[in-house]
Amino acid sequence: MKLISLAFLTILSTQVHAMPVGSFDALKVVSKNLNALDPNYDFNGIVKLSNCSGSIIRFSGMPESSKAIAMTNGHCLSSGMPNPGEVVIGKTVSRSMKVYSKSQKLVGITATKVLYSTMTNTDVTLYELKETYKDLTAKGVDSFDLDGNHPSLGTSIDVVSGYWDRGYRCNIDAFIYVLREADWTMKDSIRYTETGCDTIGGTSGSPIIQTGTRTVVGINNTGNEDGEKCTMNNPCEVDEQGNIVVKAHASYGQQTYRIATCLTPDFRIDLNLPNCELYKQK
Repeated sequence: MKLISLAFLTILSTQVHAMPVGSFDALKVVSKNLNALDPNYDFNGIVKLSNCSGSIIRFSGMPESSKAIAMTNGHCLSSGMPNPGEVVIGKTVSRSMKVYSKSQKLVGITATKVLYSTMTNTDVTLYELKETYKDLTAKGVDSFDLDGNHPSLGTSIDVVSGYWDRGYRCNIDAFIYVLREADWTMKDSIRYTETGCDTIGGTSGSPIIQTGTRTVVGINNTGNEDGEKCTMNNPCEVDEQGNIVVKAHASYGQQTYRIATCLTPDFRIDLNLPNCELYKQK
């Protein structure tokens, strides 16, 4: 994973995609533009991590008293990227984050547990917070709904980054059978259209939101940086016949509907459910 020095960040920002985490601790930087967030994007519930972006998500029917959930990428774990085939589940942590309220103020939150994290078949981390949804609502923070259905080709999407305090808008261009990056493989990935979502390092973990809604259909995670084939920061597309195609500078995200297939009636993640589509470590 390539990290960029802060001195060259601005110069290279148009060339660097999402797989690299941010190169500075966003929680220690005081933004001068909190009153000038782009009104075309909904920042309420968007999370700022030290190295990545994220969002507060909520499963349909979850009560206000439930511990809130923050979603980001697997490769954004503070303990380091999960190895291929590795799953982190139920791990106690203490990680500080910030989240935007509806009044565009940053509210401090704390993750206390890794509910699920992997970079196999997808690239996702679900953190349980110390705060409940009721606690967040009292501070003006709303959650996003996680769509339990496969998104549609051509859907207009917004990728909203808490790390960079900015958003991107484009459409779903294609669904990729297998996306391969170094030793990691991801299935049924979302490729964005060529213009609009030229995501950069630090946008990792940003929710993919259906434009005009508060419905999350995926999570932003990587892009082909300089046209290389199947290397770190240069994912390649593999079809069902094993043919490999490289799309230089293409950006990608992972679908999140699979999470809903692994939920128990009391909203726990159970990888042993018969229809669960999340990766289970062998």
